[in-house]
Formats: sequence, C-alpha cells, structure tokens
Amino acid sequence: MTTTQTSVVHDLGTLAHRLSHPARTPCVCEPPQVLADRPDGTVVRSGAIVAKAHAADTDREALAARIALAAAPQLAGILLPPLTAPPPAAPTARPVTLWPLGAPVDPTDPGAAPWAQAADLLARLHRTTPPFPLPPMRGPAKAARAAARMRAALQADATAPLRDPAALSVLAGWRALPAWARGEVPAPARRAGALCHGDLHLGQLVRHPAPDGPWLLIDMDDAGVGDPAWDLGRPAAWFAAGLLAPEDWSTFLDAYRSAGGPALPADGDPWPALDVPARALTVQTAAVALAKCAAEQRDPDGHEQLMIESCARIATLPPELATGPAT
Repeated sequence: MTTTQTSVVHDLGTLAHRLSHPARTPCVCEPPQVLADRPDGTVVRSGAIVAKAHAADTDREALAARIALAAAPQLAGILLPPLTAPPPAAPTARPVTLWPLGAPVDPTDPGAAPWAQAADLLARLHRTTPPFPLPPMRGPAKAARAAARMRAALQADATAPLRDPAALSVLAGWRALPAWARGEVPAPARRAGALCHGDLHLGQLVRHPAPDGPWLLIDMDDAGVGDPAWDLGRPAAWFAAGLLAPEDWSTFLDAYRSAGGPALPADGDPWPALDVPARALTVQTAAVALAKCAAEQRDPDGHEQLMIESCARIATLPPELATGPAT
C-alpha cells in the first residue's frame, strides 16, 4: 500500500469512527475495517458507518446526481440510501460519500446467493422512470477502461505489438463488439433510456438493516440511463462460460421476467437482448483478470481461464445477433 493509500484509509477510518461513535463517551470500538482499497474506490467501515472515497478523476456533478438517485423516494426499497449528514471536513482530495452498514452476500455459501432477489430489484429499478436527468450508465465505458488496463499491464511499450496469446484473444473479442458496447458511440435508441445500475454482481447487494433486513442494491458509481440488458450481462456471461449453474441462471431469469423486467421479452429466447452485454462483460472480466495476473505475476486461475477462452469463441460471432443463442 502506498503512502497516499495509507493516508486515505486512515482518514476515512477516522471520519467513519467520528460519525459512528457518540461524542464524549469512552471508546471501546474495534479498529476501522478496510472493505475495499482500489484506485476507483476505497471503502472503510467503523461501527455502523461506511465511508467511501471515490476515484480521483470522478465527475463530481455526475456523482452528485447518482447519489441523489440513491436517496430518491422513488427508489426506496431498491437502492441503499446514503447518509444525509455530509462529512464534517473532506479527509481526502477524492470525493467522499457516507453510507449505512449493510450485510453483504456470504461468499462462502454459494447456495444462498440471492439470485431471485437480485433479479427482482433489477426489474423494479429498470421499470422506474428516472426521477430527474441522469448521466449515461457507465457500463460500456467501464469495459473500455478494463481493456485499456489490460493493455497497459502487458505492454510496456505502447508502440510495440501485443504478443500475449490470452490478451490477443481478449482483444479479438473486444473488437468483435459493436461500437456502442465499447463506449465509442451512444447506444442505439432501442437500447437506451432505462434506469440502470451499470455494474451488477452479487457484491452489489446488502441486507439493510443488517443482518436480516431486505436486500438492496449498493454502489451507484456507474448508474444512469442506458440499456437495461447490461445489468443482466454479467450473470449471462457467467452462465455462458459455465461459471453459473443452469438452475441459478433459470432462477435469475424467471424472477426478472416475473417482476416485469423490460430488458427481456416475457417469454422466448432471451439471448438476442443479452448477447452483446454478455460478450462485453466477458471481455471486461477477462481483461481485468489478465491485468491482475500481470500485477501479481501469476497464471490465470480456473475461473479466469474460462472467461479468457470465452473471448476466443465470441470473437467469431457477428457484432450483434438478430436471433439465436450466444452460447
């Protein structure tokens, strides 16, 4: 951890502790706990308070709109609302937001993963009319950033050709995507306009109040208007790669449709809608994996290898499917 990272973690912990601990009372609190520490988000918890420092290059106006969305009455019961009290003093040059503590999905109990609840929350989110103007959902931009991160990790000289076979497979899958899915042009009208989370995975759900409250969606950094199918893209990618059990995929899909989710037809083949987002999330996942492998000087693990191999397969597909499954 760099000196700057250490300072941010310390300052966030101090802030969260100050807000969670009653003034002028003896302190028996546990030390602040680091929940995540990445350049795009450092998250520290003290007591029932969670403080998050967002990326240094965050568009602050867009972030303010996304945080306001989480607090909007129309999204009650869908999104975890932020704490209304502002930080008494900014502890870091990065923008900081404050949140109540929720209980996350237990990564050691895959059988208890709340796939039906996640799908229901997404359907309700997608059906909600945006309550005020919002920026575009950042899914395609995030995928593009992952591809660039992989290149930077594996290509010391940007002018030299990339030779890593796995990375070449990922880039082939990336180039096979339509331009809108690479964030190069706006999404077509038929794929735009819905309220989206932008980065759905099981780590984006918590129970609040902890530990047994209802499931809610968290992390609004990528939320906005766009293609609702993007929010289904990561589970679809995992299913296509063999990482998500067919019964879990069916549970997720059936729950989304039962809740009236607009990203898919009420019945029939879902893949014409899901194909492009699933491929884009496959590439994003594989690119991030290869960047991490390079930084950690290791080979891809079994799950990462499956996503890399999927990129080689999807590179042979046309940019968008009109009909038929992507698997």
